[in-house]
Amino acid sequence: MEQKLSRREASDAVSHLGWRYLLGALRTSVPVGSLARAVEVAASAVAVCGDDADRHLRVDLRPDRVVLTLQSLDLAGLTARDVDLAHRISAAMHEGGLRAEPEIGTGASRSVQILEIAIDALDIAAIRPFWKAVLGYADEAGADGPEDPVIDPVGQGPAIWFQQMDQPRSQRNRIHFDICVPHDEASLRIEAALAAGGRLLSASRAPAFWVLADIEGNEACVTTWQGRDGS
Repeated sequence: MEQKLSRREASDAVSHLGWRYLLGALRTSVPVGSLARAVEVAASAVAVCGDDADRHLRVDLRPDRVVLTLQSLDLAGLTARDVDLAHRISAAMHEGGLRAEPEIGTGASRSVQILEIAIDALDIAAIRPFWKAVLGYADEAGADGPEDPVIDPVGQGPAIWFQQMDQPRSQRNRIHFDICVPHDEASLRIEAALAAGGRLLSASRAPAFWVLADIEGNEACVTTWQGRDGS
């Protein structure tokens, strides 16, 4: 079995190619002008991945972009194989007159990102089966413990993770969004949220995450790979 890469190893290996590390995956976007062109881009990416496509590559096609995600799905993490595939895909896009980019500072509607929903709980093991069942979710590879996150098995919905509470909180929200953005997008996203009327509640764990809230106190965290596990 291939060894998982650290967050920093994965990020440093592909950032110059236009990919970004997000929650154990590599993600990039390829701007296109039509859905037909998007299909061609997807086919090119699958072709260069060859036999590794099914176990590593996920593709989201839209008329204006193709979002490509790489991950060693059986490990729910990244290996040298994923980095190699990112190099191959980026080279293929360049040869086709296209570019793989994280869509930061390009005028795009937003950068690449991954959304998670966090649920605060006093007894995670007791509520996890409900959320897994009601959403039709599944365990992530290698993470089937009673307090582990649950994921959409077809990759369309956000992951759900559970945050341990030490006492009930009746006067505040107990579900919040985690928006994992490229490390070089975080400051721009936070500035935009504050300009839109938000408040910064805490930056004590930055750059791992910043806690923000709307004017009624509903919270969201902007997160990055940095500042975790000594990275």
